[in-house]
Amino acid sequence: MNENFVNIFKVQKYNENEILSALPPDLFNILPGETVVLKPNWVCESHLDKPGEWEQIITHPYIIKAVLQRVIEKLQGMGKIIITDGPQTDSSFRNILALNDVNAWYKMARDNGIDLEIIDLRDEEWISKKGVIIKRRKIKGDPRGKTEVNLRGEESEFFQHVKSQRGYYGADINIKQTNDAHDGLNNLYSVSRSVLEADVFINLPKLKTHKKAGITCSLKNLVGINTNKNYLPHHSEGSPAERGDQYPQRNFNAKIEGPIAFFIKGHVLKNTLLARLFAVVRPPIDWIFGKTDDTIRSGNWYGNDTLWRMVLDLNKVLFYGKPDGTLRYGRYDDRKKYISIVDGIVAGEGNGPLKAERIEAGMIIVGYNPVSVDYVSALLMGFDPDKIPTIWNSFLIRRYKIADFQSNEIMVKYNGRLIATDQLSDELIHSFKPHFGWKGHIEKEVN
Repeated sequence: MNENFVNIFKVQKYNENEILSALPPDLFNILPGETVVLKPNWVCESHLDKPGEWEQIITHPYIIKAVLQRVIEKLQGMGKIIITDGPQTDSSFRNILALNDVNAWYKMARDNGIDLEIIDLRDEEWISKKGVIIKRRKIKGDPRGKTEVNLRGEESEFFQHVKSQRGYYGADINIKQTNDAHDGLNNLYSVSRSVLEADVFINLPKLKTHKKAGITCSLKNLVGINTNKNYLPHHSEGSPAERGDQYPQRNFNAKIEGPIAFFIKGHVLKNTLLARLFAVVRPPIDWIFGKTDDTIRSGNWYGNDTLWRMVLDLNKVLFYGKPDGTLRYGRYDDRKKYISIVDGIVAGEGNGPLKAERIEAGMIIVGYNPVSVDYVSALLMGFDPDKIPTIWNSFLIRRYKIADFQSNEIMVKYNGRLIATDQLSDELIHSFKPHFGWKGHIEKEVN
């Protein structure tokens, strides 16, 4: 399979037969007896402000079902399929599954002699109110357990990155845990053992804009293979003047809100009762400092120099990590077998990933390398992939490469012919609205 070739299939609506026809069996390089992981984007059960909308937020059930059918055909009655994700911790896995015809999936597998598992990879599920965690519940997580993989020194994209004095912020109030995991030499990731044990990884991302990454597609979707998201640095506290990327400049919010928020996260929110009280008083605080929907904070802007490093490290862990936590030798041909199938039939633009607005893009994008797929996906969104850190930094990796080609070698397969990426027709390109923290910085210039 040519990793620098990316397939585009036009599919205008969610129709089971059309989607299955768009994904012919020869796209799937799977052998009988293999264990195959399907990793959809199940970040949240709906748009945060519009509970009835979800198609632009998560991978559509018809995409998953079509891929499941093709994989079952390839396994020929031997092997295992695992459908899994670690949603955002305050999302409901039960509500996500309720959107999918899970019973039909189990029946398809059972009727063809295939073992199927559906796994929530998280260690905890939270209940939050107005963005404040008010309850935490322990859950089973991966039945095979988790594996800690350590990318030391030059193995990691955090090599020589200097964090701010307050350090990295992860996914939770326990800032010490995040910074202990990334101490300047060690870079620990707690990932699903089921994923690392699998023979084939099929990535099923949703095509969306993203507040911290510019876009979320194949590369960013790997955040969901984690069992502990607090190991994942999302930004460095403070402004660039403090070696941080939480805020774009040392303004009122950076000087006043940043230190106050740091104190609240480290002391107030650790107490469940105080967290509930804080959720009540939060509206006037938002009035003073601005809502996150229209105020740049938490690394939600084009200058986030932290997140892309974590994302690329995770892709290294997927390709080269072994179930015992060690790494393969690093030879490019020794990586895990990989396919990316992007749900871009209904995509998300604007304030993504959780408040993305619906855009009818009408396409499925398929490839065998996350970098080439994301490069083409960015172009199809009307963005310049060379301005999106998770993409262009992929080509600069020196240890444990995830792409063994350059951007000018990427080709698109569409309607039976090969097209250079700079020759994509207007019928394929959509002008997505970027997140406001990225507006004016990633759009493709029109000649």
